[in-house]
Amino acid sequence: MFAHRLCAFENISKQCAPALRYSQRRWAQVHDVRFLVTHQRADNITERYREKLKQKAAQEGLQSVDELKAVYKNRNKEERNKATTNAAFPQPPPPPSPTSIDLSSKSPSSPHKASAPPGLKTLSSYLDLPKTLALPPKEIEYIWRLRHANSSTSLCAIIPSQTYLRIQQTARKYPHFILPLPREGSPGAEIHFLQWSFPASDTATVMFTHLAEYKLRGEFSQPHTTITMHLELMEEKGLVLMQGQVVEGRGVNVEEARWLVLCLQKFYGGTEGDHVSRRRLLEKFSQGDETFRVEDLVDEAEKIV
Repeated sequence: MFAHRLCAFENISKQCAPALRYSQRRWAQVHDVRFLVTHQRADNITERYREKLKQKAAQEGLQSVDELKAVYKNRNKEERNKATTNAAFPQPPPPPSPTSIDLSSKSPSSPHKASAPPGLKTLSSYLDLPKTLALPPKEIEYIWRLRHANSSTSLCAIIPSQTYLRIQQTARKYPHFILPLPREGSPGAEIHFLQWSFPASDTATVMFTHLAEYKLRGEFSQPHTTITMHLELMEEKGLVLMQGQVVEGRGVNVEEARWLVLCLQKFYGGTEGDHVSRRRLLEKFSQGDETFRVEDLVDEAEKIV
């Protein structure tokens, strides 16, 4: 019985449908809203100011408003082309070639004369260079460490020149890499992204950022640790002075930052037998090799301890 009622209801619906559709279409009207908004509005504006446009055309020595429109259309087009040409973005400089690396850091006096980029602190911002050059290396190391002893967020180190040259050569070839940071009570490791830059001939910097933040914000991500290596004393004293700063509240403390700096030194400047496997990891990461595995990176980092 229910099935018969259902069929009857469907038949009634089909019979009524054409009538409903007809009544809906009967009063439907379609308007070109864009035409009404733009074309008619523009015509109204032209009519409203036609007298003023005629006066302007007469001042320009033109016969009609249409000629005035054509002249100004061409002028606007030329101005846009000129502005586009002047605002073209400059091409970024090519990456440094590994074959053109200057490892000599010429004379120790040249860094004083070289102009540093605005905002970049050179070694002269921390030490009196003429007096420092007169001191033996041991005293320079003592003064450098003492200068950073009172800061709870500061890092400092003394790097032998030969070690730094190996690090620099590798860094110019592989300026980006990731390093693991073990966490107590956690079975895994936290991954951090590092990037090298060489803002001046006597300065190299490394910025460490949480990999998760770098993936999210890219070049706008905020580093938690920045270290700077000063080369002014490298040739005469055989030393590179390193100083760094850990930003509070960004998830990394000073001891953890020291671990990352130690890993950086081992991956970029190590000379021990297992350096070959670390160099291979640098190559794979730089080339985007699909065989790069974070597990291998963590295994290599654990060997540093």
